Amino acid sequence: MGKLTVAKIKSLRNKPSRMYGDGDTLHVYVSPSGRLSWVQRLTINGQPHNIGLGAWPVVSLETARRKAFDNRVALSEGRNPVAEKQEARRKQAAMPTFKEAASRYYKENLPRWKAGPHTDVWLQPLEKYPFPAFGNKAVDQITRQDLLRLLTPLWTSVPQQAKRLRQRIRMILQWCVAHGFVVQNVAGEVLDGALPSMPVVKEHRRSLPYQEVHDALELIDACPATLTSKLCLHFLILTAVRPGEARNAEWSEIDWGNKLWTIPASKMKMKAEHRVPLSDAALTILKRAKQVSGAAGLIFPSPARKGRPLTAPVLSRVLEQAGLADRAVAHGFRSTFRTWASERTNSDHAVMELCLAHRVGSQVEQAYSRSDLLNKRRRLMQRWADFVLHTPRTKVVSLHS
Repeated sequence: MGKLTVAKIKSLRNKPSRMYGDGDTLHVYVSPSGRLSWVQRLTINGQPHNIGLGAWPVVSLETARRKAFDNRVALSEGRNPVAEKQEARRKQAAMPTFKEAASRYYKENLPRWKAGPHTDVWLQPLEKYPFPAFGNKAVDQITRQDLLRLLTPLWTSVPQQAKRLRQRIRMILQWCVAHGFVVQNVAGEVLDGALPSMPVVKEHRRSLPYQEVHDALELIDACPATLTSKLCLHFLILTAVRPGEARNAEWSEIDWGNKLWTIPASKMKMKAEHRVPLSDAALTILKRAKQVSGAAGLIFPSPARKGRPLTAPVLSRVLEQAGLADRAVAHGFRSTFRTWASERTNSDHAVMELCLAHRVGSQVEQAYSRSDLLNKRRRLMQRWADFVLHTPRTKVVSLHS
């Protein structure tokens, strides 16, 4: 039994500044100001060491005795409790918070991700949900209970969003496992039993009937969005490309003489170079964009972020300001084009699919068919532009700033 009691410890505040022993290497140190703290005196490798165990009463007498006992056990086993404590401090100093780990994961992986809407807004769900909940918590202190408190209410109210959120948290914590910050991924399989399974829901992107695209362009033209964002959406509709491909388009990719836009493989979903024939209307949009952004770098740069492309939400806001958001998304205009091509033209299936940069045929057919049917696609894209504009080929599209 130690020599100290709680009552005796309290009385030490008025005692002279020095060590007061409890026995078994444990002492209370009284500072000149009367502050009390625990100190353990051990001899390690023939050298005396004083090990701080915390301040009283934050560290109770019982806890201090347990810590001192654990250090004596470590010493009897040939371990060095001082070195272990220093190593723990070093690891804790290098231990990132969840917010820091998320930022590092994002920065390290961004260069290998294909440019697209998800890359620009990847951190946004984290900023909304886990960052306020445990963003400032060291990753090795995050528990399953933290995850369940966050995810359980979302699992039934916004299931698809909750599923994506869990996946991102899981990816970040798996990065932490790989870097030795944590031993177990608490967002992984250990949560499966606590969260109900979700049915697979096939969601179709909202798209306008092709008969309404002409009027939609006029609404977009008249809405109060920035000129650059309206030009980008017009260009996307006329070329039937994916939103990320339009937003990240660069002047160096445009061949004015051949009326051609060549998108590098690195920017394409299928990782294959894609040639886009440019209709007269698409070229008019580019000429207008050139007056706004200049002739170098991005064709549709962000007005708010110098040197960066427009973000995916910008195009969504254009549709919202035009009163179209409840019926269409930017990506949905590809479906609109494809339906028009099927119902209003006699184009070959391969031509229509290649306009959308889809792979056509089996692997064997792809190996022998090397043509991208550019000339046929050029005629089809010109017909599409003429249809949506309801104008002769020579008429200029007017966009208001």
